[in-house]
Amino acid sequence: MSAPPPDVVVEPDAEQLARAVAEALVARLAAAQAVHGTASVVLTGGGIGTAVLEAVAGLAAEPVRETVDWTAVHVWWGDERFVPADDDERNEKAARRALLDAVGVPAGHVHAMPPSDGEFAVPEDAAAWYADELAAAAPEGRSLPRLDVLLLGMGPEGHVASIFPDSPAVRDERPVVAVRDCPKPPPTRVSLGFPAINAAEEVWLLVSGEAKAPAVAAALRESTDPVQLPAAGVHGVRATRWLLDRPAAGKLPAPPG
Repeated sequence: MSAPPPDVVVEPDAEQLARAVAEALVARLAAAQAVHGTASVVLTGGGIGTAVLEAVAGLAAEPVRETVDWTAVHVWWGDERFVPADDDERNEKAARRALLDAVGVPAGHVHAMPPSDGEFAVPEDAAAWYADELAAAAPEGRSLPRLDVLLLGMGPEGHVASIFPDSPAVRDERPVVAVRDCPKPPPTRVSLGFPAINAAEEVWLLVSGEAKAPAVAAALRESTDPVQLPAAGVHGVRATRWLLDRPAAGKLPAPPG
């Protein structure tokens, strides 16, 4: 079954984008819990990713229509910098500070990628361990659990998670990969690969800023090669949503009419 065409949503600016994504995420996780009893989300780092989590934390104090039982949410990551656990570069550290510690996600439901000062000395072993963690949470006969929403940022050259253009990771068929020599520091990372990303029920790409507008437009063209622009190879099983601020949408074709 082919993936449905992507949805594109444009908000006026980064602040309103973060708020809109936060509201949509709360609604989506609440809907998943209504059906399954639990929900799962794959987090991303970066400025807009962290801003969304801060906005979600803010919503927890507001009277919103949908509410999430955070004790029944499983949290995963799309990628992580292979640095010490207390390093400010860690996506996990930013997510805990912005949201997870405030809403009380149980420790056993926070599936963090290993740090460089933990059990594993090299990122390859950390990646293999994380693949095993995903498999352990999966239904019998599957290698991946249900991932209700997978959040991704995108770099100005079109990288997603830690899959960079024309890198070994872009061709890797494993669910979790070690990434070395990244063109963006820190150079050593662990990342979900395309097989895991594209197994998510919904993939949401959160993109803000004029500098990313050319890559957004290129990624949404069907002819773009994912090897050269990895964001073009990303899709969810049920939905793919590009959630943009107006500057990031600046190179998209004008709608008809």
